[in-house]
Amino acid sequence: MNRKIAFLFPGQGSQFVGMAADLAEAYPLAAATLAEADEALGLDLAQVMRDGPAEALTATEIAQPAILAHSVALWRLLREAGVAPALVAGHSLGEYSALVAAGSLEYPVALGLVRERGLLMAQCGAQAGGVMSAVLGLDAAAVEAVVMQAQQEGVVVVANYNSPGQVVISGEVAAVRRAEELAQAAGARAAVRLKVSGAFHSPLMAPAADRLRERLRQTPLREAAVPVVSNVDAEPRQAAEALREALGRQITGSVRWAESVRGMVLAGVECFVEVGPGEVLTGLMKRIAPEIEAISTSTVPGLEAALERLG
Repeated sequence: MNRKIAFLFPGQGSQFVGMAADLAEAYPLAAATLAEADEALGLDLAQVMRDGPAEALTATEIAQPAILAHSVALWRLLREAGVAPALVAGHSLGEYSALVAAGSLEYPVALGLVRERGLLMAQCGAQAGGVMSAVLGLDAAAVEAVVMQAQQEGVVVVANYNSPGQVVISGEVAAVRRAEELAQAAGARAAVRLKVSGAFHSPLMAPAADRLRERLRQTPLREAAVPVVSNVDAEPRQAAEALREALGRQITGSVRWAESVRGMVLAGVECFVEVGPGEVLTGLMKRIAPEIEAISTSTVPGLEAALERLG
């Protein structure tokens, strides 16, 4: 196949009990990837991924390395089969998986980083409070308008520009509640509170961002072998320092996902492959660029079907 391919790596919320278990059983390379995660983190991550319970797997500091490990296992299997991307991007946490796939960040280093990122985000959420809500059925400009109005009640911002008709807001409880009311008055189909432990991608995450930036300064990054499309501005980057700087802005910045995907389409991408647990990003593709093929690879049947289509 000579089509231009992009790999998309999912973020938090795509974890599920049993994740990567079938891959580890079917492919020694996947089993070795999970074992490497256990060793790097000093905990039995693979067992929690396989057996749960769901509450343990949902904890931010467990969910983030679990999703990274599942994603890297799939990426390694795709690479072994000769499938290579021209561009990579990841949704929030998924940007770390993208950096591993681009050769910028070593896998064990990324595992430690995302575990710390999860702990910092959870601690920040516990101290600062805050919530997130998905506004459905309003365009981004309309959501931005209601957010500006609701800021009279406190901190609230647009956290994720996921797709046309799905925009996530984040901030203090009263301000988010007011934005939800205004959004529904403006014609939103619904405003759905997300099950997260804090107001991610908002100024309330500033203490976590400061500490993570300090950790990132001490983290070795290499120039990426392929461009990584950054969440903060939907721009492709390869230089190590530029990638580090963009990653440092990510926890408090908006995830510009729809813009990132549209930019990759304009760059000539003809097929998107979701590399990681679940099918969230493949689903979003139906609203962002329905004319472009999107393939998910979460499980053994998904991976095998993808390899057949990409072969």
